[in-house]
Amino acid sequence: MIGRIQGTLLLKNPPRVLVDCHGVGYEIDVPMSTLYQLPETGQQITLLTHFVVREDVQQLFGFASENERSAFRALIKISGVGARTALAILSGMTIQELSQAVTLQESGRLTKIPGIGNKTAERLLLELKGKFGVDLPNASGTSVNHSNSNEILQALLALGYSDKEATIALKQVSEGSSVSDGIRQALKALSKS
Repeated sequence: MIGRIQGTLLLKNPPRVLVDCHGVGYEIDVPMSTLYQLPETGQQITLLTHFVVREDVQQLFGFASENERSAFRALIKISGVGARTALAILSGMTIQELSQAVTLQESGRLTKIPGIGNKTAERLLLELKGKFGVDLPNASGTSVNHSNSNEILQALLALGYSDKEATIALKQVSEGSSVSDGIRQALKALSKS
């Protein structure tokens, strides 16, 4: 398996880039979030990669960060979600936004991405819940598998705090707190700000 490519960026043709690695040109499909981080052509780059081999095609996908590659791998494991759909999701939202959508179970955020309908969005949320946060930090900096973080976050939102305020306050909640304890800690943090 090809896990990383380092070489000279020869061409940007979204969503594909061409990277010269010691005389061999690799065509690599990348999400837009990675494409925006790449330097001008002729510069040296390093991409983490995921190599897909099927009967009819061999594809190389590149990512600027380990979080992006982990998210891509989590997405393509879901039934009905292929590599193109996973790239579209990562191009349409940041890792933090995706993680927050999973935490809050907000299918509306996913349906804004071209090619993602209500059924696919619901399946994504269902499949990623409990798995996604283990590998990737969500927007609050705590992991989704923190048993009570979702309930604490929902309570803060119900009290009228914004997403941003609630996620910042959730950072102040100590790991393993009960829901009521966590809400108290979060409210205390919010009253200080």
